[in-house]
Amino acid sequence: MPAARPRDVLTCPPPPVEEPLDEHDPRTALQGGVRNALLAVPAHFRLDSRISDVDAHDLFGLHSLLRDAIEGEVVRALNRLREVWDPQGQWPGCSFERSRSAFPGVRLVRQQPDGPWIVFGIVLHAWFLLAKEGAPDLRYRATPAACAAHDLICVVPWHLSAATAGTVRVVQPWVASARFTALWRDHCWERSRRSTGSVEGIYHPPDAQPYPARTAHADAYPDEDSCREFGSLPGCTPLMDDFLARTWRHEVLGIPARDWYLFLRAHSETATSYDVTAALQVRLYERLGPINSATAREVLALLEELSTLFRP
Repeated sequence: MPAARPRDVLTCPPPPVEEPLDEHDPRTALQGGVRNALLAVPAHFRLDSRISDVDAHDLFGLHSLLRDAIEGEVVRALNRLREVWDPQGQWPGCSFERSRSAFPGVRLVRQQPDGPWIVFGIVLHAWFLLAKEGAPDLRYRATPAACAAHDLICVVPWHLSAATAGTVRVVQPWVASARFTALWRDHCWERSRRSTGSVEGIYHPPDAQPYPARTAHADAYPDEDSCREFGSLPGCTPLMDDFLARTWRHEVLGIPARDWYLFLRAHSETATSYDVTAALQVRLYERLGPINSATAREVLALLEELSTLFRP
């Protein structure tokens, strides 16, 4: 892979500005309808398989087990929501198709004798709220040139209906322009490198174009990324900040998703009951502040009792 050209350490490019779409392009109104349909997916999501008898420590691994099924059902829900994204019937014969080996992985296509005609695409990623990462683990590395103007990126949060068991429920997703997201990712990466005095750049394939062949190069690469952080969108502040804050407030059985995550995260396989109780006390203090001794003793007793539920 060719090395990126070093840039002046004192020069930091201005943040990118999302360019408006051509209002005369029929795909612009279509894309707006698809955005609305994606936001409506939680009410139309149907994945009835019930998950039960899962050990608390194994919950973190559910993402790899169910991701394909969840993303596939999101695509099916989009096709069922045709009246939202094509209310006038202007896109006959078009449907969303998913392929893990293509970029973007979801494409709105119309089958034709000489092959499928691609209208635009969606980068789709399911995020399990109780996964160990505590944030979407998507590594979005597509070069901006590989994204068409109307392409979207969508992160769909999900959880089990009873937190640790039940059927899959999805939460309102995050939807953004795929090209702008790639530009903002590059800006944040270069900004963070220049803040440490680094002149390392990002290599972009010179021949990249939208809807590349499976063998074509469509990813950007930084000169140095030993921690494999390039493409982690949650760190590209403030790109997903509001979405993450809203999603963590989503309640599962009346308890915010963030509290479920913190509680389960405290119960690592090596944690003792003392470790768990101490961690929960710290979280409680952070949320409530100082409390009187009688209440503290009562809460401590409840925490100790609760922690035993996750011990053999």
